[in-house]
Amino acid sequence: QVQLVESGGGLVQAGGSLRLSCAASGRTFSSYAMGWFRQAPGKERDFVAAINWDGGNTGYADSVKGRFTISRNNAKNTVYLQTNSLKPEDTAVYYCAARLGSGTYYEANKYDYWGQGTQVTVSS
Repeated sequence: QVQLVESGGGLVQAGGSLRLSCAASGRTFSSYAMGWFRQAPGKERDFVAAINWDGGNTGYADSVKGRFTISRNNAKNTVYLQTNSLKPEDTAVYYCAARLGSGTYYEANKYDYWGQGTQVTVSS
């Protein structure tokens, strides 16, 4: 089992950047595929980005491609989401998620473990 704790959210002006982090407990972090999702008020939880166990494969939602970058440091048990050129429509609670497996997973129902979320607010 793994526990996930997100950090790095906040209030930023449009065009700004934030680096979100997700720290995982446990000694087998490299066995987990990781993902980032987000949920705006009144909307469903949407896929943002995913990364496989060694960082060799990543995937992004079309809405963030070219602006966001997912990465991981297995020695630090941490996955990151660098968010650049932020837009007001990026405002949401951002969640990281984990599941055992060697693939890259894009659907929320494929993940078994979730963090508590970190709020990102982008002002216009």
